[in-house]
Amino acid sequence: MNINKIDLNNRKAFSQFNALTYMANPQFSGKKQEAPAKVKAGAALSSILGTGAALAIIAKRQGFSLNPRIIKNTPVKDWAIFKIANKKTPNQKLLEIEEKEIIGLAAGSVSGGLLGGALIDRKNIKAKGREALTQIVGNVLIPVGFVGGVSRIYKKYEKQIKNIMPQIGLDNNKYINAANKFIKNLPAVGLTAGALLTGIYTGSRVTNFINEKFFGQKKEREIKSTDFAPHVDDLCLAVTLMGSKDSPVASTITRIVPLFLSVPGYQTGKAQEEV
Repeated sequence: MNINKIDLNNRKAFSQFNALTYMANPQFSGKKQEAPAKVKAGAALSSILGTGAALAIIAKRQGFSLNPRIIKNTPVKDWAIFKIANKKTPNQKLLEIEEKEIIGLAAGSVSGGLLGGALIDRKNIKAKGREALTQIVGNVLIPVGFVGGVSRIYKKYEKQIKNIMPQIGLDNNKYINAANKFIKNLPAVGLTAGALLTGIYTGSRVTNFINEKFFGQKKEREIKSTDFAPHVDDLCLAVTLMGSKDSPVASTITRIVPLFLSVPGYQTGKAQEEV
């Protein structure tokens, strides 16, 4: 077999050489393969089960019964996860989902997704482990810490901040009163949004550092739309700061938080190695 001489000074020949080398070593492409449908289905189911288990523990700790007979005899609308605040019954017991509950739900979600994904797709366990770390540290702990810290600082100076906000006259007009209330609470919304974005960015930088130093992956992980899924709870925080903690809007948002917190587990369970 004749082997043609390759002139490295010839750009065309060098490009052809690189192409041949790439074809022989596709693992260096830096692209992740798409997870098979059964892996995605397993990741979705296991993350939901993990989130559900964590939610059950939280509900039990807050005094809600897990007795099947009691649950069966309770109207669905009065179940812990579905119960919404009602102004006609202001003192009713509601499920609270705050910082520690968010972390617990995320941990259940990621644990479920990791376990389910590993059972179905064992050859990509390492990729799922890295994704689990990314989700917990970068997408949950750091952003939630930022938002929680800012909210505590805001609550400490809430009265002073609201007092310096400009107001419109005619206090007897309900529309102007609503506008004044909105203006007073603009700092709460702005601070929450700023803390969330800063937290997600910081979390992304931290996970990139971990991936490079501990896993030898220099390719930076970009922020994705799914990174915002675990932070629907921050909408609830903003609503809480703007009004009543037990308002119908706030409690409605709180009820869908567990659903969004199943996303980190799904991302973990379906993670694939680069090809």
